[in-house]
Amino acid sequence: MRKNIIVFMAFLLVISVLSDAGGQVKRIEKRTLKSVKGAVASTNYKEVRIKKFPIAAQCWTFRKFTFYETLEKAKELGIKYLQPYPGQALSRDVKGVRFDHNLSDDFLKQVRDKLREYGISLVSYGVVGFENTEESMQKVFDFARKMRIRTIVTEPKFEDASLLEKMVKKYNINVAIHNHPAPSKYFHPETVLEYVKGLDERIGACADTGHWMRSGINPVEALRLLKGRIIDVHLKDLDVFGSKEARDVPFGQGKANVHDILAELTLQDFHGYLAIEHENPKDVDNPSPPIRKGIEYIKSITYYQDYEEILKWSWGRYAKHGWNHYGPGYFELDGKTGVLKGQGGMGLLWYSRKKYNDFILDFEYKCADKFTNSGVFIRVPEVPASDDYIYHSFEVQVYDNGKDIHKTAAVYDAEPPTIDAFKTPGEWNHMKITFKGSRIKVELNGKLALDWEAEPRGKVRDFAQEGYIGLQNHDSRSPIFFRNIFIKEL
Repeated sequence: MRKNIIVFMAFLLVISVLSDAGGQVKRIEKRTLKSVKGAVASTNYKEVRIKKFPIAAQCWTFRKFTFYETLEKAKELGIKYLQPYPGQALSRDVKGVRFDHNLSDDFLKQVRDKLREYGISLVSYGVVGFENTEESMQKVFDFARKMRIRTIVTEPKFEDASLLEKMVKKYNINVAIHNHPAPSKYFHPETVLEYVKGLDERIGACADTGHWMRSGINPVEALRLLKGRIIDVHLKDLDVFGSKEARDVPFGQGKANVHDILAELTLQDFHGYLAIEHENPKDVDNPSPPIRKGIEYIKSITYYQDYEEILKWSWGRYAKHGWNHYGPGYFELDGKTGVLKGQGGMGLLWYSRKKYNDFILDFEYKCADKFTNSGVFIRVPEVPASDDYIYHSFEVQVYDNGKDIHKTAAVYDAEPPTIDAFKTPGEWNHMKITFKGSRIKVELNGKLALDWEAEPRGKVRDFAQEGYIGLQNHDSRSPIFFRNIFIKEL
């Protein structure tokens, strides 16, 4: 009896934990397309500043041509990255030889020489199939290693992924699960998500936007569902949604909503390649014109098209390569999110790789509270070896509680902002600093907060025509946060 009472009490405890204030049992909702639909609908994608994604070509686009002819066509289009598929004829000069993981070492050397000649890299390979055996997988992974391919695109026929995960860990090569249209095994993103759940993060999704559309699935919702597990993207735009007979069209001319697709990938901080794939049968003899139009459209909607990201992501993480610190304190960097957090001070984290003359510096920052005190130094003339740089370069101030020439968007100690445009502490702000000749403009959250013809004033005795960029850390009590740091030379 005592045992039954204990079991009953434990049951009541579980119910109380799962119940809300109104006594209703909370359900732990599985991630589904339905569960992300509302979040996608409420996202204002028009406000997203789309990042520049590296563009690759899926060689299936040029299936009527040989692999070597594809290199020529990619070069003409300005494409530097390719995703080859198994089975494409290698060359018109060598009959019966096809590009795949069975190529001899002699042919692989010939391919590598050709790639160097054209300045093109292979970044992924697929869609390729293999059996759930070590021998079958190893052949493909060995090939990928020899060709310096980072991602294998596949549609596994087996349920047990333990051997696949073993290969990923052994070779440090990604695996991206592709989706062909319904009724293929992985047509639905929920199936892919279920398959990769609990596996190494290097096993994820190859998101084919066109095949989702043919299956009646909204690509933006599918991307949101797969957030954190997207490794590769096959980018397509189709003339019709929800039909297997839909045809590929240049990006921006179809029903895919390519703008929102790229905006969603930007919000997810996606760092893979956009593998362009154009399958329209009427274009198979000359796919270059629609591809060229599509690339032009991508460039037209890419906010950071002509910018360089100077807090860089490489080898799976953000790193402070090229940045040095002078003075007290430091900046912590979250390698996964790319967020810098100021600690201690007063010091300066400065970008040492280059001096800049005329430029636009574009970044986001966040204040811990209204007393957060920081700034961005522009045109620091020499390598900081003492505090002397503060007298020879301008600081664009971040201090919401300051007054006039010491307030957010002011040029510190010299020129006040004309408006208060900063957000509540804890929210991310977008700042854009333009320094051209001697004119400084500061835009904050889309509003012009300062437009000043610079001159020595306040603490600044003189300023240079070129110099380094620096971020100030002030203290640990009210830290500053920075992310998405881009620069564009004018």
